[in-house]
Amino acid sequence: MNEITLKAFAKINLALDVLRKREDGYHDVRMIMQNIRLFDKITMRRTAGRDIRMESNLRFLPTDGRNLMVKAAELMRERFSLSGGLEMVLEKHIPVAAGLAGGSTDAASVLYGIDRLYGLELSQEELMEIGVKLGADVPYCLLRKTALAEGIGEKLTVLPACPECSVVIAKPAASVSTKYVYENLDLTAGVVHPDIDGMIEALKNQDLKGIASRMGNVLESVTEKACPEIVSIKGIMKEKGALNALMSGSGPTVFGIFDDWNKAEECEKALRAAPEARMCRIVGMFQS
Repeated sequence: MNEITLKAFAKINLALDVLRKREDGYHDVRMIMQNIRLFDKITMRRTAGRDIRMESNLRFLPTDGRNLMVKAAELMRERFSLSGGLEMVLEKHIPVAAGLAGGSTDAASVLYGIDRLYGLELSQEELMEIGVKLGADVPYCLLRKTALAEGIGEKLTVLPACPECSVVIAKPAASVSTKYVYENLDLTAGVVHPDIDGMIEALKNQDLKGIASRMGNVLESVTEKACPEIVSIKGIMKEKGALNALMSGSGPTVFGIFDDWNKAEECEKALRAAPEARMCRIVGMFQS
């Protein structure tokens, strides 16, 4: 095989709790992760020579060693002594710096794509072990199932799939770095922790309203101060019929869960003033 095209799916956090700050500077978290049908398209080709080349439809994205896709390719080439060059073309649709794991899911697809292109026949577990060296979200982006994430996000337990539903996402114009959010998180200031165990039970019972009612993200309080638009977007989503609305990851993207496609469409229309608003569905399996 000399060429492969893959879909790299975005993720949302149905719930995100931070338990403590670790001595190594990272934080122990407990999250419920879910893929949505919003994806980047990645085409990979084996080439002559030794160069790893990358192109993107977004000019502001780095395409050198700063990009996780390039880092993933370099890591695989070094680890398995791969010969030849590689060309990667990224068609970016997932908002950048948005709390949707856009960079991580692209890197995960590169790991998977190289495995296929070179016939390495690595297991999913082996790819996930490699992926964590690139970032805590990369193993989940390889798993692509509803999952409980613990540790720094790399310890994954597969959960019952989220019921089919519609999702509307909207990213405010402002950007807030993950580093800023975690550095300003104060876990002693009366933080309301989401009911993770209750959500797991709701997933087992396929209770979409029960899942939505337990959505929570302890990072919201930090990001909202830097980006007040998060509050107004959540309000519009709920007014338009969302069962609930929440910021994903460290933000600033907000998503709303809908049990009615028509209501989701109306919400998307109402949010078109937001720089990046779109509608999609839940996805529960790896798709190429």
